[in-house]
Amino acid sequence: MNHRISKIRKILTDKHLDALVVLSDYNRRYLSGFTGTSGALLITQDTLNLITDFRYIKQATEQAPYFDIIKQQENLFDELIQLFKDQSLFNIGFEGHLVSYDSFLKLNKGRHDLISLGTEIETIRQVKDEDEIAIIQKAADIVDAAYEYILTIVKPGMTEKEVKAHLESKMLHLGADDTSFDTIVASGYRGALPHGVASDKVIESGDMVTLDFGAYYNGYASDITRTFAVGQPDPKMIEIYNIVLKAQEAALQQIKPGISGKAIDQVARDVINQEGYGQYFGHSLGHGIGLDVHEQPALSPKSQDTLEINHCVTLEPGIYIEGLGGVRIEDDVLITKNGGQRFTNSTKDLIILKEE
Repeated sequence: MNHRISKIRKILTDKHLDALVVLSDYNRRYLSGFTGTSGALLITQDTLNLITDFRYIKQATEQAPYFDIIKQQENLFDELIQLFKDQSLFNIGFEGHLVSYDSFLKLNKGRHDLISLGTEIETIRQVKDEDEIAIIQKAADIVDAAYEYILTIVKPGMTEKEVKAHLESKMLHLGADDTSFDTIVASGYRGALPHGVASDKVIESGDMVTLDFGAYYNGYASDITRTFAVGQPDPKMIEIYNIVLKAQEAALQQIKPGISGKAIDQVARDVINQEGYGQYFGHSLGHGIGLDVHEQPALSPKSQDTLEINHCVTLEPGIYIEGLGGVRIEDDVLITKNGGQRFTNSTKDLIILKEE
């Protein structure tokens, strides 16, 4: 935790700030270790304060040993403003892209200046340490095992919601703390919906089924997509599957430190374009994962990010054709000095489940 605080203090120096206020859950957890849902951090060059209410004092003391824990007596913002006065703090950094306007007004009382840091903390969060990587690997192991399980139970006649229930229950049994987002189960024609959350649609013989799901484990997210068939699918869907897989593998082979998010997106996009399906790949190739399931860096046509060692990202090309269906294949990937290393290792071969 100390190296994270050192990076924050360097930002304070570089931006001539007296302090930083942290109000968001993910950033508060990242910098302090505190997992409670209420509180604020006040970080200066000399002090580390964590303000929270009576419900979390014991938890904060145990989880944030480097911080002085202050029991919130009244309004959180009034407590912070009093600390500004007590510690003679005038130039205060804050998470301008995350703090609501109402919260800004409450914090902006008194003789001090609030300066937005933008995404400075999230930029630090992009590069994971060994402990974070190990936790993400466990979250990935959970979704891999859940996928292998779901292949043993899906059959025609089940609804998408039933599949979702089995999948999420299995992840919890495997040790997940929660799902990392609303599980997508899209079968048959609904596969053309990139974010087709599970519905009452019945899975029919010949349907391709796309599962996009993730697990939270010890605060960190995994995010995987697999597409398979229940019974013999349309030959066109098999063609599309193979193109998406080819695009994803091309990106996986070329991803490495120093490549831009825009360039690696183009690698996959070029494969799909060359096969004549470019207009059916409408989203970005991927995103960072960590405490949040969608974080920096971005892998997209407009990305200005450059990949570094220990970035953790997704690679998820897809093709979606209205009235026919869709295919998406997604892996979580660690950027190493040698290239991309998959966290998610369940099979990407097209599985065609036999009907009973």
